[in-house]
Amino acid sequence: MEFQYRGLKADYEHLTVTEEELDRQLERLRRENPRVTAVTDRPARMGDEVLLDYAGFCGGVQFPGGTAQNQTLTLGSGTFIPGFEEQLAGALPGSSVTVEVTFPQEYREPSLAGQKAEFRCTVREIREKSEYALDDTFAREVGRCATAQELRETMRRTLQSVFDERAENELRERLLRAAAATLDFDPAEAELETALDEQLQALGAQLAQRSLSLEDYCRFTGESLDELREGMRADARAMLRQKKTVEKIAELEKLEADEASVSAALAEICRENGVTMEQLQPYYDETFAAAVERRVLTNKALELLRGAADVTVREV
Repeated sequence: MEFQYRGLKADYEHLTVTEEELDRQLERLRRENPRVTAVTDRPARMGDEVLLDYAGFCGGVQFPGGTAQNQTLTLGSGTFIPGFEEQLAGALPGSSVTVEVTFPQEYREPSLAGQKAEFRCTVREIREKSEYALDDTFAREVGRCATAQELRETMRRTLQSVFDERAENELRERLLRAAAATLDFDPAEAELETALDEQLQALGAQLAQRSLSLEDYCRFTGESLDELREGMRADARAMLRQKKTVEKIAELEKLEADEASVSAALAEICRENGVTMEQLQPYYDETFAAAVERRVLTNKALELLRGAADVTVREV
């Protein structure tokens, strides 16, 4: 089959923000942003937010990692060790409270697991949470808009932008898959095995952010690690075909990762990860540079595919 990447046909699936979706998103915003008011005339109670300092001790000895200042805690959230939050109920602003707890047997720090401890706390502030109405006050204090109607229209524009960006990305992915389907390429077994290793490593890193392991994931899904790996084979093969497709388009169209494009890609990476260029610099080795170059060439290839495609806009 002849390699085809120009004139590909694809649908752009346009989704318009509905009033119902706006209502859902505004309600979500309201639920996630309660009104917080400082309390000075009563003790803390469950559901309140407290601002506190604390230091943890086992056997009278302060232990590492058990100290914090200006810590915000919602009583009843279950954020802290069982029994901790309940003992702060009844405390007054400015008061000192000694909280006595026992660390769970499965606590992440083995030296503390199952140990009795006391936390010497100072309650700096007590804050009461209450619900906003979806009115102009909510718009000003949470939405940074003058009126509720302005907030609604701002939300509409933001959501529409998100929908449009998602639809555009999905279109470009479909075009890349369509081009890859015409490429005469099948990855070597060694290349495929390397790609599978990388996919498992990436999944492991994602799980680690949630304090989980690949073994935990396998127990949850009811499959072995080998079965998990085998289930990734088709995706790995497709990814390698798409990578080769980008390389082929870059070769045919003489696309390059020029200095300006690399700089723009690095600036985008910094924005995505909330870091400065100086903070990124220590990680910028040959592997990182190669990944940035692939990102630039992929974006340029997708842009070319999009510009040369026969696209039909379809309302969904």
